[in-house]
Amino acid sequence: MDLTAVREYRVARTRADLALAPGEALLAGGTWLYSEANTHVTGLVDLTGMDWVPYERTPDGLTVAATCTIAELLRAAPDPAWRAWPLLDDCANALLASWKVWNVATVGGNVARSFAAGALIAWAVTLDAQALVWRADGTEARLAVEHLVTGNGTNALDGGVLRALEVPERALRGRTALRKIALNALGRSGAVVTGRADDDGARTYVVTGAVERPAVLRYPSAVPADRLRTDVDALAGWFTDAHGSADWRRAVAAELAVRVRADLEDAS
Repeated sequence: MDLTAVREYRVARTRADLALAPGEALLAGGTWLYSEANTHVTGLVDLTGMDWVPYERTPDGLTVAATCTIAELLRAAPDPAWRAWPLLDDCANALLASWKVWNVATVGGNVARSFAAGALIAWAVTLDAQALVWRADGTEARLAVEHLVTGNGTNALDGGVLRALEVPERALRGRTALRKIALNALGRSGAVVTGRADDDGARTYVVTGAVERPAVLRYPSAVPADRLRTDVDALAGWFTDAHGSADWRRAVAAELAVRVRADLEDAS
């Protein structure tokens, strides 16, 4: 869709360039930005001019730049010890987007847009990723992605810019699983449940797509299926839209969680 109200376009090359004037919006892949009229947007600030390294291995794990495209990250060669790496492909395929979109859509854009069905949000939260946020005053902050997303389309960036996602080594070494459901084969996910089993026995389960913000359940060891089902059923934030009713989402998410649990335990 054309952004008919846009009158100015500039490329950000320094951190100072990221300060937005009234009416300006950040542009990376533009997947969502160009999907709607967005008549309030009168100027675009192109983040790709910052030339951030798409991703880099660090002593603590993996750092993924906000401007890294989904396709670039999928092409990365993971450390052989990163048993959680297949979760990235699973989450990318849970998106309502083709591989052609992956070539321009950015990891940071999916997280910063903060929609309930943001599958890269599911990936980041399941792997305990931290968001590195650059503030307008020149300071920076780190907060867990599970806390960055505050609602369906809202977040705690508060005028800041998502610079990168930092994924810890310990999470990358865990076993993972994903289950999803949609009302039709090519439709947006109605519910996505992901899970991670760590070397120390800890288990993490994440519900997205069905709740307004990521819902995270953590256990020190393997959890009985009945308890997991009960805990998922007790979560808050279920919502109704064209992709499913709140009651349906609650019911299917609980069943998906039990199946994710079985996937994790069968792989142990």
